[in-house]
Amino acid sequence: MKITAQQIDLCCPESEVYNRLLSLDNSVILELGCGNAEITRKIATSGQNRIITAMEVDEIAHNKNLQITDLPNVSFGLAGAQEIPLADASVDVVFMFKSLHHVPLELMETSLKEIRRVLKPGGYAYISEPVFSGDFNQILRLFHDEEIVRTAAFRAVKKSVANGLFELVEEVFFNTPRSFEDFSEFENGTIKATHSSHKLDEKLYLRVKRSFEEHMGVDGAHFVIPIRVDLLRRPDV
Repeated sequence: MKITAQQIDLCCPESEVYNRLLSLDNSVILELGCGNAEITRKIATSGQNRIITAMEVDEIAHNKNLQITDLPNVSFGLAGAQEIPLADASVDVVFMFKSLHHVPLELMETSLKEIRRVLKPGGYAYISEPVFSGDFNQILRLFHDEEIVRTAAFRAVKKSVANGLFELVEEVFFNTPRSFEDFSEFENGTIKATHSSHKLDEKLYLRVKRSFEEHMGVDGAHFVIPIRVDLLRRPDV
């Protein structure tokens, strides 16, 4: 296992990656850290007979998700990965999309043990984490440097494989596109994200704004974000 790749040739939406790696129809699915349920919706409305529990720790995002009425196969819950309110061996697939590094450092190993507990024998955990590189990361780290927590997340996953908690099925690196119409969209979705508390003084705010606007073109700002996916499997016994 490696935390990054020197060269990443694949560029695609993440849906292409998880749909290649996993068969999701007729499955019980858990998503941890579902945010605004954007990916939840994609999974829930594709395929057949997918029963999804989508968990979030941000109460603001969770309360907004509770207003969603057109996803009858999704149940939303307020909980973190370190204490999943589901029965043992009750889930076929667990997803964490860029959320493991948001778990408190001291709870990452506990969270992976919880994921194993709720997975059925032979079930899969799909752990997606941003690689600490790229133009978007350079802007983000000006006010929110995630190198320590992303490294800790990788080490926790690697340790879970080394200890036999999971088997590593495949490790995939890819770039995924992300675009913003303007700085305001970036500010509202990133700096003002409700799951974090970013307080920028005027000097830092202007520095971030200038760095972002260096990437602006006539049709907005476009980035490719490097991602690492570790597909893990709970052993049969």
